[in-house]
Amino acid sequence: MSEFIFTDKDFKSIAGQVYQACGIVLGPHKREMVYSRLAKRLRQYGFTKFKQYLAFLEQHPEQELSHFINALTTNLTSFYREKHHFDYLEKELLPRALKENTRDHKIRIWSAGCSTGEEPYSIAMSVAKVCPRVGWDIKILATDLDSNVLHSAQQGVYNQRQVTGIPEPLLKTWFLKSRSGEQMKVKQALQKYITFKRLNLLEPWPMKGQFDVIFCRNVVIYFDKVTKEHLYNLFAQRLKPGGHLFLGHSETMGKEQTQFNNLGRTMYSKVGS
Repeated sequence: MSEFIFTDKDFKSIAGQVYQACGIVLGPHKREMVYSRLAKRLRQYGFTKFKQYLAFLEQHPEQELSHFINALTTNLTSFYREKHHFDYLEKELLPRALKENTRDHKIRIWSAGCSTGEEPYSIAMSVAKVCPRVGWDIKILATDLDSNVLHSAQQGVYNQRQVTGIPEPLLKTWFLKSRSGEQMKVKQALQKYITFKRLNLLEPWPMKGQFDVIFCRNVVIYFDKVTKEHLYNLFAQRLKPGGHLFLGHSETMGKEQTQFNNLGRTMYSKVGS
């Protein structure tokens, strides 16, 4: 017997609210996941039914909505995940930006859906490897819907298992080891490249400038086709002509998307290069 009463009506209500809030589609196969992730919230308030929790959520959205969304968003990531993206960034895109952006000496990169920070810190290590430390204004924007993972990302503290994907020379250069040797902390010199901000991709974006590169990997996989196309159009608006968009390994654009050239391996360039 289940700990909490969880009806089909409850699940449909949760799925509807998640879609409305952040565009994530929760199909029937996600029912067990929804139950397990929200169970902690029900225990915290002493509820025995999801119906009670949903009533509380409706009555106190300012208190509970962010916890509700945080519980249901997936945050699986790692350093240098899909390494070919970082190889292309280092060998092609950053050298090109250094040649083309000599007027303003600015490079802008966005990690959209940065989770616990492994992606933007990997980008920062690529930037530090290729770009001059002096004379250039290089900024990485890292955003996520989940305020909890953003806090972790800002702390920049990882255990030994989490940093296994980082080459040893980079680990020694950019991380400090704790006294126990069990944790590694990102050095401030690397953190200075990155600004972390909470952002719901389906709400108005406050950024005004354009980006050279946008990473949005393993994010749009949770959206329906209409929402995906809407986001691709917005990304195209936020990229410079010839700017690049990286998606996750299981994400692709439809053939009807005409604003990007498909470079293969989930790498896309904005038409107009």
